[in-house]
Amino acid sequence: MTDALARLGRFSLDWLRALGHSAFFFVDLLRFSPAALRRFHLVLAQVHAIGNRSLVIIAASGLAVGFVLALQMYYALVTYGAAESLGLIVNLALVRELGPVVTALLFAGRAGTSLTAEIGLMKATDQLAAMEMIGVDPLRRVARPRLWAGIISMPILAQVFNTVAILGAVGVGVSWLGVDAGSFWSNMQGSVELGEDVINGVIKAFAFGVVVTWIAVFEGFDAEPTPEGISTATTRTVVYSSLAVLAMDFLLTAIMFGVD
Repeated sequence: MTDALARLGRFSLDWLRALGHSAFFFVDLLRFSPAALRRFHLVLAQVHAIGNRSLVIIAASGLAVGFVLALQMYYALVTYGAAESLGLIVNLALVRELGPVVTALLFAGRAGTSLTAEIGLMKATDQLAAMEMIGVDPLRRVARPRLWAGIISMPILAQVFNTVAILGAVGVGVSWLGVDAGSFWSNMQGSVELGEDVINGVIKAFAFGVVVTWIAVFEGFDAEPTPEGISTATTRTVVYSSLAVLAMDFLLTAIMFGVD
């Protein structure tokens, strides 16, 4: 019993120490962000590297989710004679929840792991140490452009996911299952609100972009400079990012759409 409590105590202290370290790291990233944004070409290069190269998997996943969501919702709604509400249900589910959350999970798996592995490899090959030796701050040159690239890319990718998924739902619901196109679009336009639904979904995507990119960059800088250390850090990026996204989704949903 004593050994179990001791192990639990050590685990808790290590976890709190790592959390505090990551929090100070995040503060350091934000402290000189205006200076990083003045060298916007570095941010744009990272937007291409982690955003543009994630576009294919985001769009393909959005199309598949739109197909499946329309198919499942149609067979549920037609039972109650409410097939005309397919556009409303699909779009609310995508804009409020599935778009930001699924995009964030895919982004963590595609871009987050890439960031962690890239920075971990730079650390293992002493590139970060070399920057410090010539007077270049690795946080300013390496970390901050990647952080802002993730923050910029995530909301854009989430809207791409939503758009492609909606088109996929139209293809299944209207073209295949025979739902009236006018009912599909009119129910969607009449019930999905810009401020309450679309903007809140963008806010979610922005928050997820901050958290996922922060975790990915921190794990890269914190990785042990060995192949095993980089592999472990990459795995931690996916696990921690996924858990953080799901936990934040519940909190943000409770704040934005919770019942008074």
